[in-house]
Amino acid sequence: MTTDQKLVVEAGEGESVSLGGVGVDFKIPAGMTGRAFAIVEHPVDPGRLVPPHIHYREDELSYVLKGEIGARIGDRDYVAGQGSYVVKPRGIPHTFWNAGPEPALLLEVIWPAGFENFFAELGELTATSPPEELPERRAELARRYDHHFVHPEWVPELKEKYGLRVIGEQ
Repeated sequence: MTTDQKLVVEAGEGESVSLGGVGVDFKIPAGMTGRAFAIVEHPVDPGRLVPPHIHYREDELSYVLKGEIGARIGDRDYVAGQGSYVVKPRGIPHTFWNAGPEPALLLEVIWPAGFENFFAELGELTATSPPEELPERRAELARRYDHHFVHPEWVPELKEKYGLRVIGEQ
């Protein structure tokens, strides 16, 4: 990195995609950190659930900027308010959701960098795929990133327990 490269990302800068109730705002790309890490922000609508998943290449650290986030990591449920950190280590199944009545905002550090590209590709798929083809295309994309949707039994349980809707559901 040199001082000729962009070193400040202003509020509101960066590309964004919507995943149907959870957004991805790209802030610090891999190129700014020598691929050590990347940072995205996730605006999360109230009551939205990210499908349970596991990844094997990267770790994630979420910082709750606004609102209240629920998370299941392994076999434990947590609630994290503004100012809290949530660690989602590689190799451990996890999911998260907006646990509060207001929109939430997460800052997410992904290391090593690279997985943020999954979000970009998923945003494109979400915007362009016919609804009946989206589940299989999403699973195929996830496999390319060694990201696997797991514990489908968590979804109905969490939906009922917390009154949630999976991202993309009407």
